[in-house]
This record gives sequence, structure tokens and C-alpha cells, in this order.
Amino acid sequence: MHQQKRQPELVEGNLPVFVFPTELIFYADDQSTHKQVLTLYNPYEFALKFKVLCTTPNKYVVVDAAGAVKPQCCVDIVIRHRDVRSCHYGVTDKFRLQVSEQSQRKALGRKEVVATLLPSAKEQQKEEEEKRIKEHLTESLFFEQSFQPGLITMAILRT
Repeated sequence: MHQQKRQPELVEGNLPVFVFPTELIFYADDQSTHKQVLTLYNPYEFALKFKVLCTTPNKYVVVDAAGAVKPQCCVDIVIRHRDVRSCHYGVTDKFRLQVSEQSQRKALGRKEVVATLLPSAKEQQKEEEEKRIKEHLTESLFFEQSFQPGLITMAILRT
């Protein structure tokens, strides 16, 4: 009995897409963050074509929003925030990277990358530091409570 080797059928939408970073943070007060790079990796044995879609294309410029990635290579996609106004602070936008086989039209996979504009890098760092301190303090104390009618006992455990 002779068995033929068949290449597995690629199912639409199920191919893992590798892109880094998965989140873009732009700071209004830091012009160097207004232009960022997404790197799309192709670990596969076949070429991929890609397309970048956005929920708010009027706020961004995507250099080379469509193209191809050779097998086992990567490509950089430059994203530039072009509408840095206070009304956009804290708004989360999304980019979707769709990939397909070079010769096919159907999308084999996709990955979403979120993008947020924040007012100040310094304010964000301060908030993150305060959050880390609070998390550290809450991680240090654990309270064990047991309830009996009329009696509450508490034990403090330190880590």
C-alpha cells in the first residue's frame, strides 16, 4: 500500500501571525514616539503577502501598508501618528495585520496591534511607578480570614 505525502491544507484565518510589538504607545510631548516600527516575521517555508488595516486611518500614516515577506524573513512597517491632539488622548485604536499566501487571495491569519496616544511620557512613568509601589505593598501582605458568628480572626503573612 502506497501513501502519498500531502501538504497540510491551510485553513483560512488560522495561521499564527508574528508581529512585534503588540502595542504602540505614542506620547504627545515626545515627538520621537510619533513614528514607530512594527516588525512582521515570517517563520514559514513559503512567502507571505500582508496588508495593514486601521480603525482610524485618518490619524496615522502607514508606510508600505501592503507588501510581501520572504520565507524565514521579516519586514519593518513604519507607523506615524499624524493627529496628535488632546481630544485623542487615551483613545485606543487598532491595526490589523492580515497575511495570506503569495499566490492566494484569502487571509490565512491576522493579528491586532493596539495603539494609544498619551499626553506625557513623564506622567505615564510616574503613574507606572506609583502602580508598582502599590502592587508591591499589596503583594507583601496576605490576610487570612475565618468567619465565625461573633468572632473574626485575622493572620498576617509576609512574603
